[in-house]
Amino acid sequence: MSHHNDSAKFLVGVYDDDEVVLKAVTEVKSAGVRIHEVYTPFPIHGLDVALGHPRTRIGIAAFLFGLTGFLCMVSLTYYTMGSDWPMVIGGKDNYAYPAYVPVMFELTVLFTALGMVGTFLVSNGLGPTTKPLMFDLRSTDNKFVMAIDLGKNKKSEAEIATVLRASGAAEVNVKQF
Repeated sequence: MSHHNDSAKFLVGVYDDDEVVLKAVTEVKSAGVRIHEVYTPFPIHGLDVALGHPRTRIGIAAFLFGLTGFLCMVSLTYYTMGSDWPMVIGGKDNYAYPAYVPVMFELTVLFTALGMVGTFLVSNGLGPTTKPLMFDLRSTDNKFVMAIDLGKNKKSEAEIATVLRASGAAEVNVKQF
């Protein structure tokens, strides 16, 4: 998403209301315009479906990270207390499973959290050296921004600007990267 050539030219529609921009996505797409992305200051329920994004598989990744953390802790506790240096503490078995449940839970949560942060950064193309595309600074405050990549659309700039204004855009600007 954030990797474009230096001559990328975008048309940016700025909207004042979340319901208007949600309705505008359907109108703009039905007019034959390909939307690059919509940037909002807060999540809008149904926007991902309106844009045509597939259902996320991030829950599968979270489960796998958690399972990895759990299995690492089971392996570590079994190896250290069950086979490498078995100790009888308080008359319990060498490997007293219930005593390690809190630690197993904590490592499951830790692996899931760190794995999801890494997954988020990689899947969104973010990192310490990445310069994000900022279409309109107000999209982090109170405006809703629809970005249209002019190079990936067959319609002219004027036709797309007309479609954006007709869909409720308060402003239509050109952004060059």
